[in-house]
Amino acid sequence: MTDHRELATAAVVLGASGSVGNALITELIRNGSFGPIVTLVRRSQPDQLEMGRAARIEVREVLVTSMEPLGLELASTEATRSLRGDVVGLSVLGVGAGTGKLTIDEHRAVDVHLNAAFARGLKASGRVKHLAFMSAAGADPTAAETGSGAAGMARYARVKGEAEEAVTANGPAVVSIFRPAMIIGSRHTPWLLEKVLPLFSYVTPSKYRSITVEQIAQAMVATSIDVPKESHIYHYCEMRALVVR
Repeated sequence: MTDHRELATAAVVLGASGSVGNALITELIRNGSFGPIVTLVRRSQPDQLEMGRAARIEVREVLVTSMEPLGLELASTEATRSLRGDVVGLSVLGVGAGTGKLTIDEHRAVDVHLNAAFARGLKASGRVKHLAFMSAAGADPTAAETGSGAAGMARYARVKGEAEEAVTANGPAVVSIFRPAMIIGSRHTPWLLEKVLPLFSYVTPSKYRSITVEQIAQAMVATSIDVPKESHIYHYCEMRALVVR
């Protein structure tokens, strides 16, 4: 394999331990345009480290064992400043399941405050001009704060909308926001829904069609290679268009 380290773009990733996060690290490695790939994680992900070694691409972990905003912000800044050349940021961090059991402030603590801290850290480094950020279809910062916080409900949409506003206000100059609906391949998506809902895609509004973890990862990586000139929101059709380029 050709040594591409002098030409590669470094990638700093938040949320690598989840289903979409693992697909994202896999795609960053497979693509071959990135290195080192730096992940900010609570616990080591040995399979990702081994995947990087096998591909001769450095995957570097920064352990942030007590994920809280100030510590994450400082870790993000320090990790980014240590890198050479161009750097991009990517975040797929979010509460994966059980949001209906959380208070809105507990949900915000992860989806809004940690992502905002990551965005601030990237910006403070002075090295990152683009952040690819995964939100959710229906995100709306004006949605009701009351009622169930389960995925797809108003309170869930409110938190996701607030997260989008937070990373846009605190982060790099350009933020690409990805809004998937049902995610196929996520360990939090019931298997029956994965099998049944795609059968009705022809009557489903395009922005709410199901999409795979791999397709989300490919779309996010595409904007990290060919960085847009301005911030943009990507729904199903826009994500699929990025994948087939």
